[in-house]
Amino acid sequence: MSSGIAAEPSPVRPTEPRVPRLGDDQRVNLRRLREPWVLALLATVGIAVGGALALAGNASAADAVWAVVTAIVLVPLAVDVGRSLMRGDPGVDAIALLAMATALAMGEYLAGAVVALMLSGGNALEGYAAGRAKRELRSLLEHAPRVAHRYADSGLEEIGAELIAPGDRLMIRSGEVVPADCLIESGATSIDESAVTGESLPVSVSPGEILRSGTLNLGSPIDVAATRTAADSTYAGIVRLVRSAERERAPFVRLADRYAAIFLPVTLIVAAAAWVGSGDQVRALAVLVVATPCPLILATPIAIISGVSRAARRGIVVKGGGAIEALGAADTILLDKTGTLTKGEPQISRITPLDGVDPDRLLFYAASLDQASSHVLAESLAAAARGRGLVLSTPADTDEEPGQGIEGTVDGHRVVLGRLAWVEDRVADAGGADFAESVRHRTPGSATVSVAIDGQPAGTIELADPLRGDAAEMIAAVRSSGLDRLVLVTGDDRRVAERVAASVGLTDVHAECSPERKLELVRDERELGGGAVVMVGDGVNDAPALALADVGIAMGARGATAASESADAVLTVDRVDRIADAIRIGRRSLRVARQGIIVGMGLSGIAMGFAAFGYLTPVAGALLQEVIDVAVILNALRVLRG
Repeated sequence: MSSGIAAEPSPVRPTEPRVPRLGDDQRVNLRRLREPWVLALLATVGIAVGGALALAGNASAADAVWAVVTAIVLVPLAVDVGRSLMRGDPGVDAIALLAMATALAMGEYLAGAVVALMLSGGNALEGYAAGRAKRELRSLLEHAPRVAHRYADSGLEEIGAELIAPGDRLMIRSGEVVPADCLIESGATSIDESAVTGESLPVSVSPGEILRSGTLNLGSPIDVAATRTAADSTYAGIVRLVRSAERERAPFVRLADRYAAIFLPVTLIVAAAAWVGSGDQVRALAVLVVATPCPLILATPIAIISGVSRAARRGIVVKGGGAIEALGAADTILLDKTGTLTKGEPQISRITPLDGVDPDRLLFYAASLDQASSHVLAESLAAAARGRGLVLSTPADTDEEPGQGIEGTVDGHRVVLGRLAWVEDRVADAGGADFAESVRHRTPGSATVSVAIDGQPAGTIELADPLRGDAAEMIAAVRSSGLDRLVLVTGDDRRVAERVAASVGLTDVHAECSPERKLELVRDERELGGGAVVMVGDGVNDAPALALADVGIAMGARGATAASESADAVLTVDRVDRIADAIRIGRRSLRVARQGIIVGMGLSGIAMGFAAFGYLTPVAGALLQEVIDVAVILNALRVLRG
């Protein structure tokens, strides 16, 4: 799998004008004639014309028309079946080929034409159904941003989205799609994030906030600074996943071909027995006609791709039908903690001021200074302060020691914040006992920032990764779907892991796991269970386990990551309850696909019995098979519904 989202465009090379050659138009027309809907239309018209001629008393002309119709469909079908046989795959169309060829040989031209209509019509219906099923996936591609408006020396210029570079200043006009991940510099507006997150309600944004590519500006124009190229941005990652999903073929479809490999010799045996036992070759033809396994070749892929489409509606981009099948067969889920059961974004859980310092004043000075820091907690502090309505000041004379802390001047006051020991070394009256006491009582798994103002200890700010509000509901929903084996797998210490597990109703916990240990756990679960193993995570340390599991699900709402690259499914909505949705959709898709195979083959088998004993003519059998086709297709499309 490629690690990048989009390849560099190859240099454009001058080419000589192409000289049209004799036969180009004919080849294009022939390709168009092979389209299922064209063949179905020709078969329909041919049957109608032949019927009119027969009613007019011109039976020979009617037979000629029906024979031509059968031959038109037979020729491209013979080519396709021949190619399949060369690959060692007999395919499910071989019976239809035998039925039409036998009908021509026996002079049963109307039966051959009806089989031709059945096959081409079924393929056309499959194309329509699959197109409908892929509508949500295709809409992502159609929504992809293509242009941007960039500030240049000469003013505002329109450029292709692929030319955006980090640091470019852009204007996002009203009604425009955000072309790349960016930071709002000026202006406030409302953003429609439905194309990326699946959430229907718009959100309000203001300067300092991050916008993801693929979202839509519903309000006033805003000025932004690109933080990534378009190819590296959120929406490009989703588009790449969609393209991968459309290219994949479900292993379960190959299972249908294996069923057909069994069904084909059985059909030939029944047809031969009917012929030998009755001495009537027409009975053998009737058996071949009703055995044409269109339900087998239609129901399974439509059910699987419908599951992919249904998942896309819920914000779950599945990379292939095989993942849908595995989700349906899952019996174990391994869940990472950070970013999966928790939000993955540190938030202030407690502010402990010292010596009567006002909590908001403590947060104001800490957040103002942290605006100049590159530390992972700095953004959380600033966001929390703005959320409380505090207007932050611009720090001056800052000096940061990576991994330790930062100091600087805020509104004339010298502020120091960071690790306890580092802050104590820089204050006149360390007050170590007060600092140490507040740090000693911090919540396990949280991070504590010590703050000093003008050389005096001012207090501590505790940040923790809060539990997702829907995590416990997700666990209950997964269990209600019949999957009981849920395991928490995390790199955090055991106390934190057990506290989170107890909060959401999990009892199996593996803590302090390295990426290698997570791989071992996936292997162990695959050996223990009889079904598929699902791994859910969002970090780089989860990527190997996601790749090894039967189905890896990445929490990818914040953009493309190593986890998204390795996973089989990606949640583009920042909601963990979609994991339960994915399991339910997989199980429903697999159940409906199996129904299509069993019902389709069962009905065909019953019809073969009637045909073998002479109760079905070839024409009547062909019409009956058409009814079976429609029934199994409509059944497969049930997956699209909730």
